[in-house]
Amino acid sequence: MKDYVRKIHEASMAVPLDGRSMELRHKVVDMLECAQRGHIGSSMSLIEIMRVLYDDILQFDAANPRWEDRDRCILSKGHGCLAQYVMLADKGFIPDSALSEFCANDGLLGGHPSANKIPGIEVSTGALGHGLSVGLGMAVDAKMRGRDNRVFVIMGDGECNEGSVWEAAMSAGKRGQDNLVAMVDYNKYQSYDETSVVQELEPFADKWIAFGFHCVEVNGHDVEELRTALKAAPAVPGKPTAIICHTVKGKGIEFAENDLAWHHKSKLPADDIAAMRKCLEG
Repeated sequence: MKDYVRKIHEASMAVPLDGRSMELRHKVVDMLECAQRGHIGSSMSLIEIMRVLYDDILQFDAANPRWEDRDRCILSKGHGCLAQYVMLADKGFIPDSALSEFCANDGLLGGHPSANKIPGIEVSTGALGHGLSVGLGMAVDAKMRGRDNRVFVIMGDGECNEGSVWEAAMSAGKRGQDNLVAMVDYNKYQSYDETSVVQELEPFADKWIAFGFHCVEVNGHDVEELRTALKAAPAVPGKPTAIICHTVKGKGIEFAENDLAWHHKSKLPADDIAAMRKCLEG
């Protein structure tokens, strides 16, 4: 990890979490306890991004999830779906009881989001690298139909190794698709190593700018920074927006932060769940 990126990462680690962020993390741990499995690291790094989107930015109608003029929110890194599920329940798209059936054979919520089953899910994701392309298509369609809704696509930093991400970025820049917002959960780790070791992304912001995006970088756990960046989009008319969110994998669960062993767990004993709760209560 480059020195200046490490400094930004350390700043993300230092951001304190407020009561709402802790409450949402508690709900994620409740789901993990029920299923005894899940992507812990990726879900925890996403909480503030998803929180600000659903609390402050997205236009939606939970009673009418297919409302034509809604904003579209695509979680391209579908394995982080726990963070989106808690927001869908919070906003009334799904009942709270569905959270306790996460990954159950007869439950609504799977380990990756399904658009065919879950109200509020726009695209079934999990095969990485597709969300920005699908989001671009939705953004183009909205412009063609004269609608003013926006499309927000949340990707992982490891996902940005995929060539399809940059094909979509190139097309979005060429089209001047200013109703498209690409957000990257830049937690500096992917499933088996640091992102910089697997495939260096830096200079990351310069890449988005070169593809025709207006690009800003924020602390992805600072709610006010996220609100400011998202409320400003599109900051430059005629340009899509990229928001690089510097986050911490496993944020809030101190022993899991930046620990690749906590990317995903298929067995979570009661001791692990208790340890997570202790971190959040502290």
